[in-house]
Parts: sequence; C-alpha cells; structure tokens
Amino acid sequence: MKTTQRFSVLIWADKRKTDVAGLVPIYARITYLGKRAEISLKRRVHPAKWDCQTGFLKGTSPEARRINADINYTLDEIDKAFKFLKRKDEFITAEKIKLQYSGEEAERKMLLEVFDQHNADLAKLVGKDFVKATLTKYNTVRSRVSGFIKHKFQKDDVYLDQIDFAFVSGFEMYLKTECVIEHNTAMRYIKNLKKIINLAVNNKWLVHNPFNAFKCTYRKVNRDVLEWEEIELLALHEFKVKRLDEVRDTFLFCCFTGYAFIDVEKLTTQNIVSGKDKVLWIKTTRTKTEIEANVPLIPQAVEILDKYEDHPCRTVENRLLPVKSNQKMNAYLKEIADLAGINKNLTTHIARHTFATTVTLDNDVPLESVSKMLGHTKLTTTQIYAKTKDRKVNRDMTALKNRLKEQKGIVEGESL
Repeated sequence: MKTTQRFSVLIWADKRKTDVAGLVPIYARITYLGKRAEISLKRRVHPAKWDCQTGFLKGTSPEARRINADINYTLDEIDKAFKFLKRKDEFITAEKIKLQYSGEEAERKMLLEVFDQHNADLAKLVGKDFVKATLTKYNTVRSRVSGFIKHKFQKDDVYLDQIDFAFVSGFEMYLKTECVIEHNTAMRYIKNLKKIINLAVNNKWLVHNPFNAFKCTYRKVNRDVLEWEEIELLALHEFKVKRLDEVRDTFLFCCFTGYAFIDVEKLTTQNIVSGKDKVLWIKTTRTKTEIEANVPLIPQAVEILDKYEDHPCRTVENRLLPVKSNQKMNAYLKEIADLAGINKNLTTHIARHTFATTVTLDNDVPLESVSKMLGHTKLTTTQIYAKTKDRKVNRDMTALKNRLKEQKGIVEGESL
C-alpha cells in the first residue's frame, strides 16, 4: 500500500465476486482527497492465500512471486501517474489518476464550450419550454463570463476542472467593479452560471462543484411605484403626439391589470371574457411562467380598451392595444414622465409594481387575490412587489381605534 497525506493505494481482494473455482479478483483502490477510483489487476487468487493486511499473496511459490510482482508494478505505475499529474499542476482527482495510469485521456471540457452547448439546446426549445427572453438572459451571462476569462486569465476559455471558489468569487468582483453591475443583478448572473456548472457536474465532466461554498444573497431594494395622484396626473394629461398617447394608455392599462409588458403585447380580443356577473375579465397565461393570470377589469381599464375599439391594432392586427417594443416603451415613458410632471423613472415594470401596491393592496385587496392575479405561485414572490404605505397603516389603525372605542364605550374624540 502506497500512502501520502492525501493520496493512497490499497490492494484488496473482493470476496463478494468469488467464481466457481473459489477464486476472488484483486483490485487497486486509489483514494485522493477522500474520493475513490478502482482498477482491476485482472488477477484472481485463492482467499486463503491472500494477506489482507499487506495486500500481497502469502508464500514464495512461483504463483505468489508472479502476482506479487504484478502488484508491485501496479503500485509503482499508479505512483508515477500521480506524480506526473502533480508536476502538471492540474486539478487532480482519483479518477484522473486512474485514467493516467491506464493511458486513457480524461474528457476535459471547457466552460464556454458547455455554455454554448447549453444555449444551443435552449434555443431549440424557445417557443416550447422557454421564451426568447430566457435565451437572451443566458447569452448575456455567457458574454459576461467570456469577458471575465479574458480579463482574469488572458485566455478565450478555461477547462472546467480549473474552476474553483476563487473563480466564482472573482467573477462576482468582476461584475461589480469592471462591469459596474449592482449586487442583485450580479447574483442573478452568478445563479445562471451555477446552472451551467451543475450541468457539468451532473454529466460527470466536473468532479468538484465550486458553488458548494458560495451562497447567492439578495438585498432588499425599494421599488418605485406610482401613487394614485400620479396615476390621475398621467391619465388626465393631454399628449399631442399620438405615439406618446398610445404608450401612456398601454402603461396605465398595465397599472390597472398588473400585466407585464410581454403579456400585454400578446393580448387579443379572445382574451376578453364576460363572467356570469357580467364583469369583464382578461384571461391568459403569463409568458414567463405559463401560469394563469386572470384579472377582472376595473372601470379605468375598460375605458382604455373602449378607446381603441376602432383602432387598426384591433381591427387589423387583432391586438387589444397598440403596444410598441419594450425598448421604445421605456424610452417614450421617460418623455411622458417629463411632460406630465412626474419625477420618477418610469419603466414598463413599474406598472406591475403599481398594480400590486397602489391599485390593489393599498385598497385592501387581500394578498392572496393579488398573488393570483399576478400569476405568482408563491405569496413570498408577491410580497417582494408589495409594500405597505404609511397612509394605509394610518387608515388601518384609525379603523382599529374606532372599533376599540365602540367596544369600550370611550367617548368620541378621546385617543387611545
């Protein structure tokens, strides 16, 4: 048996595999950093003649000398393989030592190679299992990883077995310093990279997962929403430019329904359904999650739809609203905010936050109902969108005070 502090080789006989002649096979078990790999010596011995303490055959018979010589040769060759890998200063595993001994070359894949294969497979599933935005996200992360490799290693790619915890933490630092990306976005990029690494581990292209010691953490951020006064200010402003008027209406419709831009863009007249109580609903599934997001329309939303009843978007394209591209929407919303006197950076996603907070929760719509309308599967996701405002807290506490006054018979006007 050859042993160092982290590397050992044990010669052993497997009595579980005794053949009809009563002989058992012998193996060399390589152990490195707690992981094992086994090599068959293609020799069989009688268990009574085997010395499990020394790992050799007992006695000095010609058979014993021949098999013991083979064992010594195997030990020396495994030791040579281990020392060869150490000189190459590579990431060593027990399996790699075995392959080096056997003269086989381990399959070494590179990170961006795996990334490209993943993205190519994902592209084939766009429209089936994934939306195009998911592919765009992974292509963006792939570009950032490529930039980091060039910045850190001056190379076009790195082998998977060269990736360690320092690589992951270094990528985080690169995103925040060189790319000037805020923390939560950086964590989302790293989470996508983790999926690629998990894919490599599951395919046994990578033995050690460098993400085992890395934890993605997210910081709570204050999300902008419009107050009712700002919604009314926006609704009442007269825009002389047609495109701004249409973008304003689309944005407000999102505020009144909670739909994301990508979901409003695909709405047609077939999505409008009249319920048993004659209330108009929009019934659809979210593009991102394919979860139902059915919303009863409030009068403000119906008014916007009525405005475009004879618009070409409806009569020619069968779309509910004249929705522009997301890029144009966000660009025009900045112009709209300036003209309407709203001092906030309006984006299409602010409308979704506004629906969750100002339009629904601030008006006592239960969180469970809001979550269902938003198409969420977890209440915790809805809670991220929603924030309780001071005036709602004050309204709720005023209601509590009034109830307590009635219960205790305290004279009106007396505070708690």
